[in-house]
Amino acid sequence: MANNNNNRKAPKFNMYWMYALVTIFLVTMYVMNMDGGVAQEVSWTQFGNIVQKGGVKSITVYSNKNLAEAVLTDSLAKEVIKDQPAQTQPFGNKTATTAKISAQIPSSDKFEDNVKLWREQGVFKGEVKYDQASDFSMVFWTFGPIILLVGLWFLMFRRMNGGAGGGGGIFSVGKSKARLFDKDNANKVTFQDVAGLAEAKVEIAEIVDFLKNPKHYTELGGKIPKGALLVGPPGTGKTLLAKAVAGEADVPFFSMSGSDFVEMFVGVGASRVRDLFRQAKEKAPCIVFIDEIDAVGRARGNKANLGGNDERESTLNQLLTEMDGFGSNSGVIILAATNRADILDKALLRAGRFDRQIYVELPELNDRKEIFQVHLRNVKTDGSVDLDLLSRQTPGFSGADIANVCNEAALIAARHKKQAVQRQDFMDAIDRIVGGLEKRSKVITEEERRSIAVHEAGHATVSWHLRYGDPLIKVTIVPRGKALGAAWYMPEERQIEPKQALLDKICSLMAGRVAEDMFLGFIDTGALNDLERATKIAYAMVTYYGMSDKLPNISYYDTSGEAYGFTKPYSENRAQAIDEEVQSIIDSQYERARQILTQYKQGHHELADLLQQREVIYTEDAERIFGPRQWKSRTEEIVKNAGASASAASQEDGNAGDGGNVSTTPPPFEQENNNKEEV
Repeated sequence: MANNNNNRKAPKFNMYWMYALVTIFLVTMYVMNMDGGVAQEVSWTQFGNIVQKGGVKSITVYSNKNLAEAVLTDSLAKEVIKDQPAQTQPFGNKTATTAKISAQIPSSDKFEDNVKLWREQGVFKGEVKYDQASDFSMVFWTFGPIILLVGLWFLMFRRMNGGAGGGGGIFSVGKSKARLFDKDNANKVTFQDVAGLAEAKVEIAEIVDFLKNPKHYTELGGKIPKGALLVGPPGTGKTLLAKAVAGEADVPFFSMSGSDFVEMFVGVGASRVRDLFRQAKEKAPCIVFIDEIDAVGRARGNKANLGGNDERESTLNQLLTEMDGFGSNSGVIILAATNRADILDKALLRAGRFDRQIYVELPELNDRKEIFQVHLRNVKTDGSVDLDLLSRQTPGFSGADIANVCNEAALIAARHKKQAVQRQDFMDAIDRIVGGLEKRSKVITEEERRSIAVHEAGHATVSWHLRYGDPLIKVTIVPRGKALGAAWYMPEERQIEPKQALLDKICSLMAGRVAEDMFLGFIDTGALNDLERATKIAYAMVTYYGMSDKLPNISYYDTSGEAYGFTKPYSENRAQAIDEEVQSIIDSQYERARQILTQYKQGHHELADLLQQREVIYTEDAERIFGPRQWKSRTEEIVKNAGASASAASQEDGNAGDGGNVSTTPPPFEQENNNKEEV
């Protein structure tokens, strides 16, 4: 029992306690002032005149102070106190019910003679009391308000200084805002909660081993790494991976954002850095995690300070000193995360501060499957959900995107009053996230529907007959988001792209504009997104990848991220040659798409008519019209089965022929948007 009492935390001061003290003080003032408050002091002559007028009810004599205090009658009270402000009660605006006067008397004996005289004259018939005056009342009324103000000031000072009042203030602005996740924290994260990232976990697992068994490395002469920088796109799990390191190592974990160091006050950031490392040393061995470190670690000297003190640079200098200065940070490992490693200061990235840079990339196929398994732990699904299909239909998705897909699918299933989340719900969730919400209410004329159908059928026809064309999943002319129509593909996940694959992509992008020109006799604004993407690919081929015939093996890509400022790294003649080469690539692929559409003109018309009639077509429809593709890919069979299942489901629901709400399965970043509104 004694240990429990010692471990019991002392109650924290609450501001409501001060409110209670003020209330008690006011109540005390009210009780002491119930009889009318402090008497008005008059001269002895005025006192006698008032008694002669018969305006006194009773008299109290304080012999130790030779003071007489009289209670006035109601009729005379107004006349006596008319020249002074009315006394008010503490809890209202009602004036005092009694009025008093007081005067210094010569002595108690002489005052008794005056009382006898007044009684004989009949001007005073009240009671006379003799008492001893107390100094407490005068002291209370004189110094009570001052003491209360001093107490309030002292309390506010303590709160501002981060004392017993709670959350700090202006005097604690230099304190670190890092949140501490102790090793006894109930919400501990381990590597089991981090799906995928196999290579990153292997590399960062060594840090865990360093913290668990430091002697094993120091005995051999090795030094524990001081820091590791997690670099990767947003949503890939950098913060989660850092928490898993702390959970696995079973050590305290300080978490702080880079923006928490930056304040408008000079020196605050550096002070917070010092306070953070002071706390970390007290908890060593521990991990300090700085999220979005680019907010404070941006490269110095790029812009002038305009003669002022750059608070961010002073904060960075203090961080550099703490990480690898004269001081020792034994047992403190720094983890930081950023998706802008190219803009970080070189001094921050050198060995001795961040000894390792761990790249956390977008998840691959197997990683996405593991991530789906983690996020589906708490989702009630049925046997129709195919994780392999879901992972293949979400290329380019980060871990956060996959979590969003699972949550959106559960919401869709709940909206339709289902008992479990089905495969179709996941398909609808992917459509919703990538393409946006379907807009069946958007008014589209019949001419526009025909133009969109011809455009999308052109993409599908050309892509079907290209070697590196991505496997078609479906084509739709149902408006979704800003797009009036879209062709969805399942791209091959290649590590490198051959030149012919880029040319085939440009050719399939230009196919929509070619189909409009050939079969409608006019072109419209629907190819904006296609032309933009094709132009970017062509410029990348010429200026980055050195894939041009006239300008081979030259790259103007800058990996440092500093670019070339306001100057071009080539002459005006070279710029003209680049423009001509890009135009030549686009023109050649435009003609190539025209030749393919001319050869398969009949199949294109059938596809466009079917698309205009049903508003959506699948892989099996294209295979029935054009036959099997000549070049099979590893995902071809999956796409075919997925398209057949989706088509069968839509026919069972009665949506295939009446233009109903048919689910799509779009992978990200590979949409062919027929956008008539985007500028």
